[in-house]
Amino acid sequence: MPRAFDAREGERPVFDALLDARARFGGHKEILEDQDRKPLTYTGLVRAAFVLGRKIADMTTPQEHVGVLLPSSMGVVVTYFGLHAFGRVPVMLNFTAGSRNLKAALAAAGVTRILTAKRFVENAKLDDLIADLKSVAEIVWLDDIRGSITLKDKLFGLAAGFFPKLFRTPTSAKDPGVILFTSGSFGMPKGVVLSQANLVSNVRQIEAHIDLDPNWVMFNPLPTFHCLGLTGGVLLPLLTGMKAFEYPSPLHTKQIPPLMREAKASILLATDTFVNQYARAGTPEDFASLQFVVCGAEKVRDETHELFARDFNGLPVLEGYGATEASPVIAVNQPNDNRRGTVGKLLPGIETRVEPVEGIPHGGVLHVRGANVMAGYLHCDGSKGIDEPADGWYDTGDVVEVDREGVVRILGRVKRFAKIGGEMVSLTAVEGIAEAVWPDGRHAVVSIPDKKKGERLVLVTDRTDAEVASLTAWARRHGAPELAVPKKILKVSEVPVLGTGKTDYVAIQQMVELEAEAA
Repeated sequence: MPRAFDAREGERPVFDALLDARARFGGHKEILEDQDRKPLTYTGLVRAAFVLGRKIADMTTPQEHVGVLLPSSMGVVVTYFGLHAFGRVPVMLNFTAGSRNLKAALAAAGVTRILTAKRFVENAKLDDLIADLKSVAEIVWLDDIRGSITLKDKLFGLAAGFFPKLFRTPTSAKDPGVILFTSGSFGMPKGVVLSQANLVSNVRQIEAHIDLDPNWVMFNPLPTFHCLGLTGGVLLPLLTGMKAFEYPSPLHTKQIPPLMREAKASILLATDTFVNQYARAGTPEDFASLQFVVCGAEKVRDETHELFARDFNGLPVLEGYGATEASPVIAVNQPNDNRRGTVGKLLPGIETRVEPVEGIPHGGVLHVRGANVMAGYLHCDGSKGIDEPADGWYDTGDVVEVDREGVVRILGRVKRFAKIGGEMVSLTAVEGIAEAVWPDGRHAVVSIPDKKKGERLVLVTDRTDAEVASLTAWARRHGAPELAVPKKILKVSEVPVLGTGKTDYVAIQQMVELEAEAA
């Protein structure tokens, strides 16, 4: 049975929560590993965080917002906790966002130093990006910091490992735990300030929702600039006794399945896009140790469920739902109660309010409140001020239905509805039609202005054989309204996605508008 949720357990600073876990599960327990296969124990992680953190503290100031530009790895985890050990605030930077968005993020967060690594920059071919960022921030190479570690530093780490609460800088659970920037699926990214209590509370909510075994291994290929990658892939396993296996890129389709087998992974955390690709590239043996798969950030397609049911002995694929602003998990299916087509039950300790939307007959816009809801949005002027959510409520912008059991069904985003001939049409539902007709393709639907009907739908797809007639025929057979059938199809070699695997609707909208102007 999962542990009962106690809101008071979430009121802990992040570093103290790590020390609590060490006391609970033992300092010698291996808890962190990556592709270099040199695992760290709880005590090893604490010592490493103190050694690196003190070096970073020497060049920074208390409460400074410090940029972290690193992939999922042991290095990013040690850096994250090292910053917390000395009262610095990690600002996780999305290295796939491009120079313009990153510079805006640095300015908003007041970041003047960026921690990164030469090996990562070389492998990811980010030299031009780093050269550009040097104009607005100091680049600090962690390789050089590690090379400067002396015997004195190691002795400090040894002592700090024995008496961590004497050496760490005390912080409050209300202090920032991380600053993340939303993915920008629908516009410019926003800086989200999550308190330390937000992050620890969300871990405790998940732990009370799903029965987790400390002997399990969490395999995380998601980046830590993505909130699911940070909370789900790092903090959840480390604070609940599971080993966290960090992998630097979800894009390595062929490398990840056999590595999951070697690592004896118990849980795979990813998005539907990547999970589907891993399943196609891997073998049943690669997935044999998994207890279940957890997908977030995008809808899980029926094709993915069918693929796992057919080829992987019915291995559960649990769809969840969240938002960066909620640290991020709001609801998720459970291994013993996996309801396809929903995102499962709400986590304990989350209040909801569903507000009706004119023109949408069922459901409404979901508002949530709880210990996991953000401290606020960062002011974009570098002042480090925040706009707190009114009365603690966060407007998700998602149109949902919530049943009596607290099971959530996502109908779409408010921004993802079009008004055609006076009727509200869910673009997400239209994408569902395309997925039903061509389940092995990737599809996105956007709307553009139309003089006669207000708006019209455009399907962007990587299926070269996609035709309107096939969509129309499916709609007629299944009773879908004709308004929900796109009359225009734009075929592309690849549907744009963000670094997190989410569909990049900004790029797609621009593509469609440019094509419409040229027509």
